Amino acid sequence: MTEWEPILRYLHVIGSTVLLGTGAGIAFFMVMAQRTGDAAHIAKTAGTVVLADFLFTATAVVAQPVTGVLLAHAVGWELTEGSIVLSLALYVFTGAFWLPVVWIQAKLRDLARAAAEAGAPLPPRFHRLYRIWFACGFPAFLAVMAIFWLMLTKPDLGSL
Repeated sequence: MTEWEPILRYLHVIGSTVLLGTGAGIAFFMVMAQRTGDAAHIAKTAGTVVLADFLFTATAVVAQPVTGVLLAHAVGWELTEGSIVLSLALYVFTGAFWLPVVWIQAKLRDLARAAAEAGAPLPPRFHRLYRIWFACGFPAFLAVMAIFWLMLTKPDLGSL
């Protein structure tokens, strides 16, 4: 253990908390806004969601692997340990859902803005994209929960 280990552990936990908390908050606000059917309300909420994703989620997405690798090195864990490898695989899996979600959120915002400005209902494309956005949340959320479990329990999965 090095003198940096407590700081790295703290930063890693804060980053994971930001990822989970921001993701859950973004999902909640988008779902609640969409339920109103009010294009102007959805556009405003989606604009805030896109901004939050770039400010908070993207920052944490970059920080997590950095703090994770540095923490593993400080503590003496091998990056080939099964629980670390599985965590990294789940992290990439989550990212495969998050990247399209960020793009979809921006499209949902733009479609809602256009509908609000025209005084028109939300177009069918909005509803199709929303369903995809909604569906992407479940596997990503479950993967993040699995990463938390691996991070807290560090089960012995051997070395890969």
